[in-house]
Amino acid sequence: MKKLKNKIIWITGASSGIGQALAIALAYEGAHLILSARNEAKLGIIQKACRRYTSFCIIEPLDLSKSENIDDHVDNVIKQTGSIDILINNAGVSQRALAMETPIEIDRRIMEVNFFGTVSLTKRILPYMLKQNSGNIIAVSSISGKFGFPLRTTYSASKHAVQGFFESLRAELKNENIKVTIVSPGRIKTNISLNAITTDGSPYNIMDAGQAGGMSPEKCAKKIISAIKKQRKEVLIGNKEILMVYIRRWLPALYHRLVTKVKN
Repeated sequence: MKKLKNKIIWITGASSGIGQALAIALAYEGAHLILSARNEAKLGIIQKACRRYTSFCIIEPLDLSKSENIDDHVDNVIKQTGSIDILINNAGVSQRALAMETPIEIDRRIMEVNFFGTVSLTKRILPYMLKQNSGNIIAVSSISGKFGFPLRTTYSASKHAVQGFFESLRAELKNENIKVTIVSPGRIKTNISLNAITTDGSPYNIMDAGQAGGMSPEKCAKKIISAIKKQRKEVLIGNKEILMVYIRRWLPALYHRLVTKVKN
């Protein structure tokens, strides 16, 4: 899949951050795009920017926390496109809260968006990919899906779940010509910490220092697109923070010391 021109690509979480950067970069590649997120007004702005480069870009406002509506969204998109070549599961919500102070309802809300909503959409798209005997599913996880992290207990758990589901799905689809790529970003300079959920469900509204100094979403998007073209199984994206993945694996005692020093 060296060229993405005219490929039908559905991006969730496309209204800002990595999703927005992916939308514009893929439009430049000539891809045919479906952009989804909760904020329809922001999607409209991104759609306008994408249409400078691609002949086909539609928006499908979507709230992954309401998985009961996903069938209708998929039906609506398929009526307009006929099929989906690439599904980029990018939408998600982060967390900044201690586990002991977080009501279970907040935990369920995070899991619903990051895991169940993503899985529901993927399962609904799979029959179309199986029918055409081709497809690529991208799951945007996080390095927090590789190890535990303070103030992100349920966020980390949801990303661990994403890792497990899509690794297993990849194995199941081995003979179906459908590729699965798991992307694990580290610190990317987006509004993810600003929008992170606190104990009462309200946004954190603080830009983490690590986030502010992170990789640009445009550079991250470029690396994701490269991984798609190369049909990579997995890719870590970030700066020095991704070293924590290897420290956790090979130097667990050091990891346990370092992770307790995290402030945000």
